[in-house]
Amino acid sequence: MNYGFAKVAAAIPSLKVADCTYNTQQIENLINRAEEENTEIIVFPELCICGYTCQDLFGQQMLLQQCEKSLSKLIDFTRSRKIIVIIGMPIAKGALLMNCAVALQAGKILGVVPKTYLPNHQDFNEQRWFSTPSAIDDSTINLCAQTVPFGSNLIFHTSSATFGIEIGEDLWAPIPPSCNLALKGAEIIFNLSASNEQISKHQYLQSLISQQSARCLAGYVYSSCGFGESTQDAVFAGNAFIYENGALIAQSQRFSLDEQLIISEIDTEFLRHERYGNTVFSENIRWQNSCTHTNIQCQAITHTNNFRLTRSVHPHPFVPSIRLNERCEETFSIQTEGLAKRIVHTHAQSIIVGISGGLDSTLALLVCVKTMDMLKRSRKDIIGITMPGFGTTDRTYNNAVSLMESLGITIKEISIKDACIQHFKDINHDINVHDVTYENGQARERTQILMDVANQYNGFVVGTGDLSELALGWATYNGDHMSNYGVNASVPKTFIKHIVKWVAMTQVDEKSKATLLDIIDTPISPELIPADENGNIKQKTEDLVGPYELHDFFLYYFLRKGFSPSKIYFLAQQAFITPAKPIESAMEVGIYDKETIQKWLKTFCRRFFSQQFKRSCLPDGPKVGTLSLSPRSDWRMPSDASSSDWLADFENESAY
Repeated sequence: MNYGFAKVAAAIPSLKVADCTYNTQQIENLINRAEEENTEIIVFPELCICGYTCQDLFGQQMLLQQCEKSLSKLIDFTRSRKIIVIIGMPIAKGALLMNCAVALQAGKILGVVPKTYLPNHQDFNEQRWFSTPSAIDDSTINLCAQTVPFGSNLIFHTSSATFGIEIGEDLWAPIPPSCNLALKGAEIIFNLSASNEQISKHQYLQSLISQQSARCLAGYVYSSCGFGESTQDAVFAGNAFIYENGALIAQSQRFSLDEQLIISEIDTEFLRHERYGNTVFSENIRWQNSCTHTNIQCQAITHTNNFRLTRSVHPHPFVPSIRLNERCEETFSIQTEGLAKRIVHTHAQSIIVGISGGLDSTLALLVCVKTMDMLKRSRKDIIGITMPGFGTTDRTYNNAVSLMESLGITIKEISIKDACIQHFKDINHDINVHDVTYENGQARERTQILMDVANQYNGFVVGTGDLSELALGWATYNGDHMSNYGVNASVPKTFIKHIVKWVAMTQVDEKSKATLLDIIDTPISPELIPADENGNIKQKTEDLVGPYELHDFFLYYFLRKGFSPSKIYFLAQQAFITPAKPIESAMEVGIYDKETIQKWLKTFCRRFFSQQFKRSCLPDGPKVGTLSLSPRSDWRMPSDASSSDWLADFENESAY
């Protein structure tokens, strides 16, 4: 089982210009190495059999004959192999010589793709030697005693992916051939290239590949010439890239003198998920129906070894490894502008927020303060209410009060103890029974206080709950589940602490900073159960529902990518047990065994389905990232949907 991944490779062989025998041997060596890693498809640079820089030697019959002999040798070499090999060579058809890609598998030529756009400017003079395929009507070509499909419109189908091919300059065209290939079903584009080096060109090239991969909702595997082609006025650095929907998965080392082979996996299941939900992509498909394409069925590729993932799986998909402060600032700005609009629209004289001394209410308060500053209104228009109850500890209480004082807002303290005691008497509930009634009664009492104070001061309640809590349903229905505007509604728990830390380090005074840093270090808890004998937090959320870093990981891949539990379980093992290579993370990564991951993934699946009814009636809140659980935005789900098939899928694959 490969979980929807297609293992691909981009190769940069050692090369001697015009020495087809030598070059073919190097290509064979890299094919062997790739097959040892169970690679399914490997692509080589443009004109790699003879060399891109042969110049007028392309007009020599000797060179063309040697290229075809090398192709015959590669056909024989692949006869006992299932790996699909894409190599570049000059091919004559009638009176025309074309720059082509040849796809091989198991001793057969699958198809030949000619280069569509031939550069003839600055450093490139391809039209001196080659012709475009536009003058050819025939859709087949005779090559090495085989009659095979020919054209730029070939679509190749394997057991794990559908792919297309373009060459070099095709990528740089206003409408690259890969656009049409993607609209006809190609999930991966392979590009055989020969792009020389110039100052700043490298970044431009990467941007171009990234954008084309994203625009086509496709994987993009790019291989360009290396050291062996560097000659006269041109230097080739050996660029190889593997992209997936705009994201860089793997890349080669620039300016290496040695051959290179980069291998990784492209998640075709994810790409299909993205295409299913993209109406612009489907509309473009309708426009392209008039274009004809040739479909080529490749042999199934099966490997006896268990599938291994070589690409990195980031344990904190919501937390960027680079530009973290920039992402924090952007998120914070989206939250504040959304709240500002709601204040202006409702003509609110005040905003009310419950302050517990925990992370979520802290971020909500910081957003409120920044918003009032932006609107040039007094911070005293923010009414922060701390509502100590049976489980409130000195640490969280003192942090709540200290933060409100240092930020200069209006402070109210309203204990919920007496009101809850009376309520428990009214409903005949034993106050010593610390069950769900005991806990939810406190949460609803706090919400009632906030709502009523908002009425008193002609304002509205700012919600504090975050995306992770909404996914798990870790909120009391019509308690902390409810507000008038939830500023944290699409911010995941693993990211909140980074925003709070960014504010602490850049936006506040030293007293507020010290309080914020202590809040970050405080265990996450609803504090609805009395503290232990030492006055410390007894009820820790992550002991009850599981580590938030795991749940945020599950949430991202379940919601953003639509993956099955078995695939999420597989990826979680890569991220938290045996990462393929070190990953830079903005926070410490927990290490979990399979049983722990399995336990909390089951919990996530059960809770996500059973708690949908809470998400079906969420208050408004700004969407800050790619995910939201609002029924008016990204997620519409029946409240009574069954989780049985999801749990069964996970059980079936739990041995992996």
